[in-house]
Amino acid sequence: MSAETPAASGQFTRRRLQFRAWRGARPFWAGLFVMLGGFPIAYFPYANLQIGHLTLAMATTAGAGSLIIGVLLVVLGVSLWFQKHVRVFAGVAAILLALVSIPVSNLGGFLIGFLFSLVGGAMAVSWAPGAPPEQEPGAAAGEQGGSPESADSDTTLLKSADDGATVGEPNDLSGTSPANGANGRHSAG
Repeated sequence: MSAETPAASGQFTRRRLQFRAWRGARPFWAGLFVMLGGFPIAYFPYANLQIGHLTLAMATTAGAGSLIIGVLLVVLGVSLWFQKHVRVFAGVAAILLALVSIPVSNLGGFLIGFLFSLVGGAMAVSWAPGAPPEQEPGAAAGEQGGSPESADSDTTLLKSADDGATVGEPNDLSGTSPANGANGRHSAG
């Protein structure tokens, strides 16, 4: 095998690249941080620490509240992975649940769960999908010479295919087109 021989693409490499593409199309790290924040918040109120023969229970009076907050954070983290369109709601909800966990759940799971949830929620709110990769001219199948003559970047007005002149009224039926002076506001009546 020489240096010029390309390496065979194995199953592991293919799966890793698929996971990388899946991860890049959603707020993956935000969901992971929110889920990791939910575990200590739900776990610590039910944990018992053994020191020799001494059992130290960290249970609080709001143990059920801690469990609910922790489970909700885990569900929000999973929803960030599989339903990326709810990212703003899930991020704000994670931040609010992290703040509520401070008085309810042993300072938010000894600040570990609080910090993970807070950072994950902030990452979810600030995440925006990337721009899709641009197609090269002529790369699409069946496309010979670029765009047709009647295609125009301004889609609110219909253009004639032969000379590009305006035909009829604006194509915007909502009444919010800047062309008709509505400036994006609906009139009531």
